[in-house]
Amino acid sequence: MAVLKCTEDIIKRGANTIRFLSADGVQKANSGHPGMPMGMADVAFILWTHFLKFNPMVPDWVNRDRFVLSAGHGSMLLYSMLYLCGYDVTIEDLKSFRQWGSKTPGHPEYWCLPGVETTTGPLGQGFANGIGMAIASKIVAERFNTPEYNVFGDHKVYAIVSDGDIMEGVACEAASLAGHLGLGNIIYIYDDNRITIEGKTDLTFSENVHKRFEAYGWQVLNADAYDYQGFINAVEAAINENDKPSIIITKSHIGYGSPNKQDNAEVHGAPLGEEELKLSKRNMGWYEDKEFFVPEDIKELFNERVKELTEEYKKWEIKFNEWKSKYPELYREWLKFVNKEVPDNLEKELLEVVKDASDATRKLSGKVIQKAADLVPNLVGGSADLAPSTNTYMRAYESISQGNFRGRNFHFGIREHAMGSILNGVSLYGGFIPFGATFLVFSDYMRPPIRLAAMMETQVIYVFTHDSIFIGEDGPTHQPIEQIASLRLIPNLIDFRPADWVEVAMAWAYAIRRKDGPTALFLTRQKVPALERDSNFSPDDVLKGGYILSNSKKEVPDVVIIGTGSEVNVAVEAKRILDEKGLDVRVISMPSVKLFKQQDDNYKKCLIPSDSKVVVVEAGVTSLWKDITDSSTMVIGIDRFGASAPYKVLAEKFGFTRESVAQKILNWLSK
Repeated sequence: MAVLKCTEDIIKRGANTIRFLSADGVQKANSGHPGMPMGMADVAFILWTHFLKFNPMVPDWVNRDRFVLSAGHGSMLLYSMLYLCGYDVTIEDLKSFRQWGSKTPGHPEYWCLPGVETTTGPLGQGFANGIGMAIASKIVAERFNTPEYNVFGDHKVYAIVSDGDIMEGVACEAASLAGHLGLGNIIYIYDDNRITIEGKTDLTFSENVHKRFEAYGWQVLNADAYDYQGFINAVEAAINENDKPSIIITKSHIGYGSPNKQDNAEVHGAPLGEEELKLSKRNMGWYEDKEFFVPEDIKELFNERVKELTEEYKKWEIKFNEWKSKYPELYREWLKFVNKEVPDNLEKELLEVVKDASDATRKLSGKVIQKAADLVPNLVGGSADLAPSTNTYMRAYESISQGNFRGRNFHFGIREHAMGSILNGVSLYGGFIPFGATFLVFSDYMRPPIRLAAMMETQVIYVFTHDSIFIGEDGPTHQPIEQIASLRLIPNLIDFRPADWVEVAMAWAYAIRRKDGPTALFLTRQKVPALERDSNFSPDDVLKGGYILSNSKKEVPDVVIIGTGSEVNVAVEAKRILDEKGLDVRVISMPSVKLFKQQDDNYKKCLIPSDSKVVVVEAGVTSLWKDITDSSTMVIGIDRFGASAPYKVLAEKFGFTRESVAQKILNWLSK
């Protein structure tokens, strides 16, 4: 049985330090969520002083325990802990909680402070991120540990999760997969305070969480947040369970210590108020006239804990250096992995594997993935039960499964939301370049983690196939109309809708090289031809987002037609008809609207002169194309849902044949 390292009195003093640092921060900001930090301060103190492995001087230590505050509304708890544990956090940072330019925002933001492992707040996301981190840890351990040196993956992923996390669907999806994979390196503490914003949880929530997680395949433990020995024993039991993830259902009181607001929904998301804060301090035997106060004995206790952990880090460092000396080749692989090194000739290799091929861009992408997997060991990924359709299975490599983390293929099951969130966790772990695949229309299920990936600037690649009405007979439920436009709206998400083999290869090369955010590839189900290009074309032109595919005779053409994806060839064919009518037409392929918008004005005006008429051809909503150019613009698109029919029939009915596009342009010009 584990034993207390501190006396109960010291734990209470340490917990009160955390409790009132947090409450003071919320009160000073006059904004925030004091209830959760007050209720879980005792648990946090025990975790950091008895169990959590970290080094504030080396906050990105690969073998640290990861701590995720999935209940991100309680961010002052995390900020207080980082301050007490000697991270690069000052008391002024705590006092500037939620203020402009501060390092302590309302919800934890990835690396706003060293020690913040992920951006949390949208409930359920941190829960699933942690599972991604746990998977990544197991893969790293399998790749780089040796029989005598366990220097990687010898750590746990801890999280504090709330009633809201447990209710969110993404947590259900992720928990199911974690249990299936037997992720024994997960220890989650469920803050079971039975309060949400609207009141007591029994308004909406009466399920047996214990039995639910047992059914998922988790070890379920129970503890009281204020029974210190009982909680310590529960954490020890979780640490000793290597074949199942563990969740500790921890009974707590929101706003613990507040005479008038404990166990009240009001304390969830509003400051206590000056008078109630003083009463709370008095009630807990604290210093009611002091703000942001840390007693000397508590400072010393945390200093001693950091010294202990520093010694542990030094022992690990010795082992790491021995491993490095004994296995120099493995060490070189490790360095390449950590730095995400990519071959200099990546673009050339990827272009060569699909050169001059005419096929669906999803199939071309599949060929590129096989080559990329060989060239870039960091690349891992899978699909939401759609690998045969998305062409994303890396055939030369194993699948990850329970007890086997040697592989690189993930099977996420039909869990798009969890897939997106787990990919974020894998990316945040470091070293990996993860991708996830599904049909484009189902990207709606995973929009929250896509948005968070863009916010955190994490490298994740989304492979969205079946990208338009031209998937055909499956009908409007499966035919994306608004999804591409909607995803283009997300800041820092780079879009690619490639038109043929060249653009597919270059899109993948860009996504693999990009380290400051996610990239989405929109790929066709139907076959597209290999396009002819002007002689001065360079594949690097693709990375400008838009380029001249088929030029006009004049510097300022009568009409500029912009196409994306499968509609680029339609634009080329329509140009031939218009040329015969005596019009001077230029065709621009625009595989990435975001990258094109990033180009300087001279480049954009060179492609799209302000005096030219502009036509956009894309099988999706039309409303967001107007800001591409100052010129008079017509958009040939779709502003209604699709229909069930063969794709060639749909092209005819919705006006995406060469003849129809050419006629629409002629009619528009004649007005």
